[in-house]
Amino acid sequence: MSMSRRLLPIGIQSFRSIREDGFYYVDKTPLIYKLVSQGRHYFLSRPRRFGKSLLLDTMRELFAGNEPLFRGLHIHDRWDWGVARPVVRLSFAGNYDQPGALGQDLLAQLAIIERNAGLAPGPEGLGAPGRLRDLLDRLHHKTGREVAVLVDEYDKPILDVLGNADMAKANRDLLRGFYSVIKDSAEHVQFTFVTGISMFSKVSLFSGLNNLRNISLDPSFATICGYTDGDLEDVFAPELPGLDRDEIRLWYNGYHWRGKERVYNPFNILLLFQTREFSPHWYETGTPTFLYEIMMARGASPLELENRPIGESRLTQFDVGDIDPRALMFQAGYLTIAGEERRGASTFYTLESPNLEVRASFSEGLLAHLGRDEAEVSEQGPALLERLEANDFDGFRKQLHACLAGLPHQWRDSGYLGRYESHYAAMLYLTFRAVGADVRAEEASLQGRADMVLLQAGQVFIMELKMAKDGQDAAAAMTEAMEQMRGRGYADKYRGGDEPVHLISVVFGSRERNLLAVRAEPA
Repeated sequence: MSMSRRLLPIGIQSFRSIREDGFYYVDKTPLIYKLVSQGRHYFLSRPRRFGKSLLLDTMRELFAGNEPLFRGLHIHDRWDWGVARPVVRLSFAGNYDQPGALGQDLLAQLAIIERNAGLAPGPEGLGAPGRLRDLLDRLHHKTGREVAVLVDEYDKPILDVLGNADMAKANRDLLRGFYSVIKDSAEHVQFTFVTGISMFSKVSLFSGLNNLRNISLDPSFATICGYTDGDLEDVFAPELPGLDRDEIRLWYNGYHWRGKERVYNPFNILLLFQTREFSPHWYETGTPTFLYEIMMARGASPLELENRPIGESRLTQFDVGDIDPRALMFQAGYLTIAGEERRGASTFYTLESPNLEVRASFSEGLLAHLGRDEAEVSEQGPALLERLEANDFDGFRKQLHACLAGLPHQWRDSGYLGRYESHYAAMLYLTFRAVGADVRAEEASLQGRADMVLLQAGQVFIMELKMAKDGQDAAAAMTEAMEQMRGRGYADKYRGGDEPVHLISVVFGSRERNLLAVRAEPA
């Protein structure tokens, strides 16, 4: 293994540039070879900046027969370099929020492919689907080889306009007809690979291209994009000195698509090696405002995103107007698979935040979207944690009361989080997460679910949040909450360890719209 440092391929999506210009490269050709050996038509969903474009460009160079680029890689001695296939590679990188923009972009891309292949321009007036059909036919007949079709960011024209249902449906319908041409032209197409973020249902978007094999959750291809721990040790070994491996894992590892290994987002790792600083590199490239808006529109509480089962069919597909926020967050990279369970003929998954970067940044961003001041959150979160670490529960009560007094009116007036109790619980939960605390909502026990469990500084804090009923005083509500925690054995899973376990009842008043009382007892 060479220990010499190389160039970091930050933002480089050209396989040729990486191979010819001395950049680090993690060899994905073992999995590419497995793909082409096992089948012909595939679909892959991965979050943004996960290496999908580089993967497709690698395939493009492979099918084009550019043998020198693959010397020293796994696939080199296994590939027939005497066969070069024509390639139609399409990518959606434009703006598609105006009528006609998508169709014009498709025609422009097809015209470039025609010109580069030495073909005359296709017939005018056909529209994008007809022009693609004509191109596939002519490429096949000119070269005598079937075509490889590679589509990158297939769903961007829809995701970009989710807030405009009419525009999203118009773009979806155009793409449905366009993609159907690929299957209808089967005699001209040898291989198809489609990538994107979302998994639109075959009925809604791929009804005409329903022969795609979805490998997004296939354990065999779980690492086809992203870096593993082994990749960091083998390929990026010269960059590791001076960086704590456990901290790298805490910040950036954790994406899981049912394989044996969890993976890193390549963008984060490359920026870490360049800056030598732990920072939310990936998150800062695109605030997920559309996710926050969908959560609010669908009434999805942040307390209900993790640790609750979701069916595979619901998780792996959605359509315009029928979007489960958890599915969208999973596909966009803000949640990942924590576990799975087979129930009869169905599979259910539980989800979790993949790592510290996503957990803290997403929570902080949602608080900001709802009107919380970033500086205020960065002060209140650590202050609340400090009170708990010191077992200063009266100080925690005072700090939380001050924190809730600044609760944005949007939370109360919009109905976003339903009951007042949910408002307060979500605010506390997001505040903890925004400062990187290990807090879990709806933590399951044998007899129920604890509202919130915080693991902090070698201690366990189990919280039950109650809204005092009309005419009920705070003391009675606290007693009820404490009895519930003890009666349902919320602390049982934490017994036997060295960590002190605390039961904390937190009571709010609907009339007061704030905290009434806090009681803490050892478990």
